[in-house]
Amino acid sequence: MSDIPLFSERLSRRAFLGASALGAASMALSACTTTDVATPPPPVAAAPPDAAFGDAASMYAARTDEGYQLPAIPVAKLDPKFVRQIVADPTGEKPGTIVVDVSEHFLYLVRDGGKAIRYGVSLGKAGFGWTGSAVVQARKKWPVWTPPPEMIQRRPELAKYKDGMPPGPQSPLGARALYLFRDGKDTMYRLHGTPEWDSIGKNASSGCVRFMNQDIIDLYSRVNGPAQVFVRPNLSAAGKMMAVSSRTAEPIDAGVPKDAEFLK
Repeated sequence: MSDIPLFSERLSRRAFLGASALGAASMALSACTTTDVATPPPPVAAAPPDAAFGDAASMYAARTDEGYQLPAIPVAKLDPKFVRQIVADPTGEKPGTIVVDVSEHFLYLVRDGGKAIRYGVSLGKAGFGWTGSAVVQARKKWPVWTPPPEMIQRRPELAKYKDGMPPGPQSPLGARALYLFRDGKDTMYRLHGTPEWDSIGKNASSGCVRFMNQDIIDLYSRVNGPAQVFVRPNLSAAGKMMAVSSRTAEPIDAGVPKDAEFLK
């Protein structure tokens, strides 16, 4: 009797059992998976950062503004605390208010959400410091600087500018000026730019608040209406109570220019 039929029968049974096992495994696998896999939602894009903030080298790089070439600020020589930055608001004032902390040489522009923009500034030298309140009532890009008669009398070399020094990077008023008023009258105090970036953090002005030009350009862009300004000796409760002074500034210019933008 031949063994071939028996071998074939065994082979057929093995093939059948193997196919059955494979089918069972496939059914078991299909029971653990689904063809209706939900596509995950795309990630939510992060809000773009404020373009006015970033690394210091970018914020204070050379730039062309209104046709004038501003040089770069050597940021390696700046104290990092005087670099423009967003901080927790230490003033407690409402958004849009400007607060100067004389003791620290900081100016804060209060924002929503308990935040503020902090700028490093230069303030009045001995005999020209002041505290008090005022309102930004006018502003001007690249103002012409006209020294007042009192200044020309003290510094006769400035007589050549009695009719005005053309605007530019070397102007004492810098790239922008914000004019402070009290009770509708010009206080002769200004928030303005300066080419003397190394005066930031020091008492060097005649009473005005000086900024690096890149910073006053930024502040100017954010003050589009009358803004309350407080100049305080410090930000303590006592400093807030002392924030009134009758000090009269030494004029830095001959007055608000006729072509300035008055804010309403």
